[in-house]
Amino acid sequence: MPLRGSRAAGPWGRRLPLLLPPPPLLLLALAACAARASEITFELPDNAKQCFYEEIAQGTKCTLEFQVITGGHYDVDCRLEDPDGIVLYKEMKKQYDSFTFTASRNGTYKFCFSNEFSTFTHKTVYFDFQVGEDPPLFPSENRVTALTQMESACVSIHEALKSVIDYQTHFRLREAQGRSRAEDLNTRVAYWSIGEAIILLVVSIGQVFLLKSFFSDKRTTTTRVGS
Repeated sequence: MPLRGSRAAGPWGRRLPLLLPPPPLLLLALAACAARASEITFELPDNAKQCFYEEIAQGTKCTLEFQVITGGHYDVDCRLEDPDGIVLYKEMKKQYDSFTFTASRNGTYKFCFSNEFSTFTHKTVYFDFQVGEDPPLFPSENRVTALTQMESACVSIHEALKSVIDYQTHFRLREAQGRSRAEDLNTRVAYWSIGEAIILLVVSIGQVFLLKSFFSDKRTTTTRVGS
């Protein structure tokens, strides 16, 4: 069941071509789509809380990984509960973290991100929720006989592609966070420059009036006292 409480991303509406790849490559493509994982980036306003729900079968191994990309001190509260409401994971004001657990029973698991401690700063949060492990690339991968050269090459390519995806996600998050910090620093420098310019203008005008007062003629009046 897909993750509820979020928007799905990705151009899945295109039709497959009529010419299918050879069986090993076809299995490689199907295995890439078979993994149940939700990877979402969303906006979390100030004083807000966002929850997501996922149906998980008993004994399934799951991993929740999240990171705050932009906003404030780049921290958020995270809480994970099982179908009975028992808290499995709870952290306050974390910038990033990863948590792995095994479902103890069937049901709907809930995890929430909270920004209620922030009064005026909204956050951008990324999370990756993986349910279960990747299925074997070939149904007979665990067989006693060795894989063929084509199957071994497909397995190697599959593992390499997964590593590339992980690295791309990691560097995209770092790039987004670095860009956010640079924009925030640029805004602060701009405000500081404007403040310095205003102070310099006020000081210059004050010096002009001060110097003008030194050279201005002061008229004195003399009063005669009659004898």
